[in-house]
Amino acid sequence: MASPLAGDLLERWPTLEELQRAHPGTLRRFFLEHNCRSQEKNAERIAAIQQAVSATQDQAVREACVLITRSLVAMLATLRVQIAMFDRRIAELVADHPDAAVFRSLPGAGDALVPRLIVAFGTQRERYQSAYQMQCYSGIAPVTEASGGRQWVHVRLACPKFLRQTFHEFAASSIQQLEWARAFYQHQRNEKQKSHHAAVRSLAFKWVRIIYRCWKDGKPYDEEIYLQSLRRRGSLLGGVLELTTGVGWKSVAGFQKLSEKNNLTD
Repeated sequence: MASPLAGDLLERWPTLEELQRAHPGTLRRFFLEHNCRSQEKNAERIAAIQQAVSATQDQAVREACVLITRSLVAMLATLRVQIAMFDRRIAELVADHPDAAVFRSLPGAGDALVPRLIVAFGTQRERYQSAYQMQCYSGIAPVTEASGGRQWVHVRLACPKFLRQTFHEFAASSIQQLEWARAFYQHQRNEKQKSHHAAVRSLAFKWVRIIYRCWKDGKPYDEEIYLQSLRRRGSLLGGVLELTTGVGWKSVAGFQKLSEKNNLTD
């Protein structure tokens, strides 16, 4: 609803009745002018418009809603201009940043996440003496509590939420980019019975260590170096990657067989 398409449509046809009186050819031209070029999709939109029913016939409510909608459309148009200005400035700062190459090398970190990851670590190399400090500060590291004979682990609540979300989103994005990240995520889900978000946080925990080392050394991420490290340490992921075929992954049963000889602690 925040898109230019929705805003322009509401500005031109503020009520359903006005929209339904528009000629189908006019609506098709409107959609084409807004880069909606699928004829099938546009036909579905026009059919949905013709079949729609107004939520109310109360004229007082309708008139007030039209005024509110036009006000919101104008504010959203202004916000889009301002957001675009911020995006351009952020892109300029990233291009000039000394660590831009390090963070751009991370698979899955696009234009939205690279600036956030740069800000997450900053430029003061002495601020964090270990990756674990960043894992705790960001809220990616879980908290272990104990009372009497009981012990439990839960997500860290006292942390900068947006920072934690940054690592969470990047880890989730990397699952689509890297086979080892996908294998680790599936192991957390299938073998350890973790929820989606808990599995992604576990993956983010690994990623913070990797990014921390790249950041400390000022070197871009190199997947082959990391995979060699996994195999050298006898990691389960290193074993799973050896089973990768041209079609895809081995079944979960194969995953379980590897688990008997390896412990996923890396």
